[in-house]
Amino acid sequence: MKMLHQFANPTRFLRLSTRVEPWALVVTVVCFALGLYYALFSSPVDYQQGHTVRIMYIHVPAAWMALFCYTAMAVSAAVALIWKHALADVAAKSTAPIGAVFTLLALVTGSLWGKPMWGTWWVWDARLTSMLVLFFLYLGYMALRDAFDDPARGARASSILVIVGFVNVPIIKFSVDWWNTLHQPSSVFRMGGPKIHPDMLVPLLLMAAAFQFYYFWLLLVRMRRELMAQRLRALRHRQAEH
Repeated sequence: MKMLHQFANPTRFLRLSTRVEPWALVVTVVCFALGLYYALFSSPVDYQQGHTVRIMYIHVPAAWMALFCYTAMAVSAAVALIWKHALADVAAKSTAPIGAVFTLLALVTGSLWGKPMWGTWWVWDARLTSMLVLFFLYLGYMALRDAFDDPARGARASSILVIVGFVNVPIIKFSVDWWNTLHQPSSVFRMGGPKIHPDMLVPLLLMAAAFQFYYFWLLLVRMRRELMAQRLRALRHRQAEH
């Protein structure tokens, strides 16, 4: 916890993020370039799905990031509620729209992938329905946060919502194991090791790394912007008092 509180200082965070941001952006661009190259030009065509399988390189990392962002948001919300960490609430607020976009991207690409494979854009199976619930949880968090005149009450209420809603994350993860769904089971993170061929696994992991570093870079940008906005609001409030 001592290390955690060391980074609770906004000034220290702003100074550190200024140095980290450019490197995070460079790694993001490199991973995207390599991932897209291997996905489009090196990855083999699936014997059943044809070129449609290339949607996987966007859909799967987006779905992973949708779960990761919500988990990060729930942890940040819990830290903000319990330990009153100065930056935890800012991190949760900054993560919400990023996670919502990743979830929407997963839903859209999943529909594009599902149409030629399943013959329909959408089915109300456990995995797809729970992912849609996750998208609404993101929207609900952002709406509830802005529903109060007092920002502190909005932050507290939305934090409770996101923590309670975390129960949906393991439901999404294990839905293909618990229920009979059209969605295929996990092919990468499984007890017996990945079932996917290395020629497909490499670009998939590169794209996953690109999405991860993109989130990290964008999170730093959004947190810096939010902290500067808070300082500006505090300055205007002090000026109004005088």
